[in-house]
Amino acid sequence: MSSQRSLEEKQPWIPKKERIWVFGAMAVATIYVIWQLWSLFHLPSTTLHNRRFEHTFKDYGSNARIALFVVLANYVLAFIIKQRIWGKLAILKKGLVMLLRIVKKYHTSIAILAIALITLHAVAVFMYGFKWDFNNISGLLAVIVLLPVPISGLFRYRRLDKKWHLRCGLAFAVLFLIHAFL
Repeated sequence: MSSQRSLEEKQPWIPKKERIWVFGAMAVATIYVIWQLWSLFHLPSTTLHNRRFEHTFKDYGSNARIALFVVLANYVLAFIIKQRIWGKLAILKKGLVMLLRIVKKYHTSIAILAIALITLHAVAVFMYGFKWDFNNISGLLAVIVLLPVPISGLFRYRRLDKKWHLRCGLAFAVLFLIHAFL
């Protein structure tokens, strides 16, 4: 009887209320990545080393940057709301709490889409020609640090991550900001 209760009380990897958004984002990201990879691999080789192609992979990176700002807003808003500066600004705090709810609801699904765009960006950079300069090395380090983030995010749902999702996510955020703006 106790084993049956433990099976019933055991949390699923992805909560029911988020499953539709997570699986929907996974489906959209998979279809988009396959479609874009197909189009990238069917480009003529002369196009790959053209300035126009450079704009292509920079567009993937720019779109990923926008998505990542929404994902990172989850942590920034939570930090701001926890501060003790909200005495006379209670209405502003209520607005931020409402915004945090929206950002939390879509945090995982937008993160999945951002990872898809980052993957496309990285593949296109390697197709264009990877050079060992500061920008490419910082991007490569950011991708390496990004790898454990979704895995630790799954463990986060079950409270088994011991803050690895937050730590790896913040390390990625720092490397991503260095890559994007320096």
